[in-house]
Amino acid sequence: MPETFIVVPCFNEAHRLPAEAFMAHLQQDAQTDFILVNDGSRDGTLAVLRSIEEKNPHRITVIDQEINLGKAEAVRRGMQRAFELGCQNAGYFDADLAAPLHQIQPLRRILNENAEIEMVFGARVQLVGRRIERNRVRHYLGRVFATIASVTLGLAVYDTQCGAKLFRNIDSNRKLFTEPFEGGWIFDVEILARRMAASRWDGRPPIENVLYEFPLDSWVDVGGSKVRALDFLRASIALRKLHRRYLGARATRWPSETGTAKE
Repeated sequence: MPETFIVVPCFNEAHRLPAEAFMAHLQQDAQTDFILVNDGSRDGTLAVLRSIEEKNPHRITVIDQEINLGKAEAVRRGMQRAFELGCQNAGYFDADLAAPLHQIQPLRRILNENAEIEMVFGARVQLVGRRIERNRVRHYLGRVFATIASVTLGLAVYDTQCGAKLFRNIDSNRKLFTEPFEGGWIFDVEILARRMAASRWDGRPPIENVLYEFPLDSWVDVGGSKVRALDFLRASIALRKLHRRYLGARATRWPSETGTAKE
C-alpha cells in the first residue's frame, strides 16, 4: 500500500488532463498512487482515465460517477476510498495540475516531520523565487473571497481554494468526509468549518494547532475553469449558511445523530 493517495476529480477533462504527467510521476514517486474520479463527464474523459488505469492497474484507481454530482462529491468519494485502502495520507489535486505533482512531496514532508499536524493546504503566495502565475481577475476575486471566508470562520487562513491539499489518515480527518457537503464548490471551506465544529463538540485540538498552510513553489492557472465570477458572489452567500450550520450560536452537534459518520 502506498504512503499517499491523491484524488483527482475530473469533469469534462479529456482535452485538459495531462495524462503524461501522471505516468511520469508514478516513475519518480514510488510512495504515491492516484484515484481518478470521473464526475459524469460528457466527453471522452472516462476513456482517458481508463487508458491511464490500464497502463498502471496497481497504482491507478478509476471511480466512475455516471451522474455529474459536482467536484465536492467527487473529492469526497475519492477520499473515502483512499482512507479505506489504508494509506498514511490522502489528498486531492486539481485535474489540470495547475499545482504540479512534484508539490506532493513537500506537503507530505510537513506531515512526516510534524506529528501534531493533521492537514496541509497549499497556498498560492506570490513570493520572489516562486512561479505563481494567476489570471488577474480570478486572483483578485479569489483574494476577496478568501478574506470573507477567513472572517466568516474566524480563522487566519490565506488560501482556502487552492487545489492542492493533503490529510493524515486519522479518525478526525476521515470524519470530515463522511457526509455530503452542502456548500458546493466551496467545500474546502466546509471542511475547515467541520474541523472547527469538531473542536467545539468533540474536544479535538483547535484547528490552528493542526492545520499548516504551505506556500507552493509553482502554480500556473490553466484555462477552462468551471468557476465563474458570479459564482464568487453566490459563494459569499453560501458562507453564511455554513457558519450557521457549523459555527453559529444555534449550531447543533456535527455530524447529527442521524448522520453517517463513523467513530
